[in-house]
Amino acid sequence: MEDQREALRKIITTLAVKNEEIQNFIYSLKQMLLNVEANSAKVQEDLEAEFQSLFSLLEELKEGMLMKIKQDRASRTYELQNQLAACTRALESSEELLETANQTLQATDRGDFPQAAKQIKDGVTMAPAFRLSLKAKVSDNMSHLMVDFAQERRMLQALKFLPVPSAPVIDLAESLVADNCVTLVWRMPDEDSKIDHYVLEYRRTNFEGPPRLKEDHPWMVVEGIRQTEYTLTGLKFDMKYMNFRVKACNKAVAGEFSEPVTLETPAFMFRLDASTSHQNLRVDDLSVEWDAMGGKVQDIKAREKDGKGRTASPVNSPARGTSSPKRMPSGRGGRDRFTAESYTVLGDTPIDGGEHYWEVRYEPDSKAFGVGVAYRSLGRFEQLGKTAASWCLHVNNWLQASCPSTTPVPNSCCTPSRPSSRSRCCRPSRCGVAASR
Repeated sequence: MEDQREALRKIITTLAVKNEEIQNFIYSLKQMLLNVEANSAKVQEDLEAEFQSLFSLLEELKEGMLMKIKQDRASRTYELQNQLAACTRALESSEELLETANQTLQATDRGDFPQAAKQIKDGVTMAPAFRLSLKAKVSDNMSHLMVDFAQERRMLQALKFLPVPSAPVIDLAESLVADNCVTLVWRMPDEDSKIDHYVLEYRRTNFEGPPRLKEDHPWMVVEGIRQTEYTLTGLKFDMKYMNFRVKACNKAVAGEFSEPVTLETPAFMFRLDASTSHQNLRVDDLSVEWDAMGGKVQDIKAREKDGKGRTASPVNSPARGTSSPKRMPSGRGGRDRFTAESYTVLGDTPIDGGEHYWEVRYEPDSKAFGVGVAYRSLGRFEQLGKTAASWCLHVNNWLQASCPSTTPVPNSCCTPSRPSSRSRCCRPSRCGVAASR
């Protein structure tokens, strides 16, 4: 009976997962239908605008070429009309001289014949007909204004939609996630010399597997990438996974996104466990500072706030905040986990193995502090990093004028300009912070 129940639970889980996948796909199909309508209207509007621009350009070119023909015709007409008028006047003058010469020649009994003949000769010499060029100044050939649009016509006939770049393929084997950075590498399925740049999008998520359509965090965009790889720096690995996708763009159009991929990030989030703190440390979830008055003042304030004359337990302490899912309860309760010169507080999350990376921010005027890891066996009198039970990075500013406060804040990323810690653990251990006066 119990086996059947377990089998039925597995079937229910499988069906629930499959139903969620189908629902997500249905949502995707509906969204695609809306996108088809919107994108079709947009590309149709863009196409009409492009053709209208082409029509306007052709009309402008036509008007300019027609104007050139009109100007050339007017210029040639003017020249030919002037030459025609000059020839007409020369002909009339020549005809008058011809008639005068004939009359003079026929009147042979006139006594003034020599004088008349000399005048006619002088008139012929000065006649416009003999100074006139009988060659047309301009040609009537207008072939220089002919056009041949055969090549342009072939280009117009070859017009088609722009080739859309193929979707890139993300190379998971070459991609790297490390040290608050992600280097993503991709390639094109086919060589495309017209690609101008790439667009990378990424977002944080807590879900493994293919990226979901609905996600709490939006896609972040990186544009203008010229190479087929890109490194994101300064990230904060505060979630377990990150989704990535890439698309290629030419001068006019962008291609489809690549198949999105999900990369696991080495997130290591923990809080400081106030119940393990030395009494001279004031602890909040993510900060700790030296407190000369120690836990006595804290206990007094807790009793006053509680109103029942009892010390507030670690469970009721506001410094505990939200527990880490892997929180390991302290082996020793109360504020006596560390005492004497061991000014230490532990994190609330055990480290079972592997490599972990986090960042610590501290006040510039801090006197001294250490940050590291420790085995569970770290004694209450042992200082962090001073025995084989722990390891730490230690900063000492005692020789500088400063005020006695230190505020380390552990989180899940590292900035090279700040103190950082990296540890490879082989046995269960916990993060620890030590502060000095």
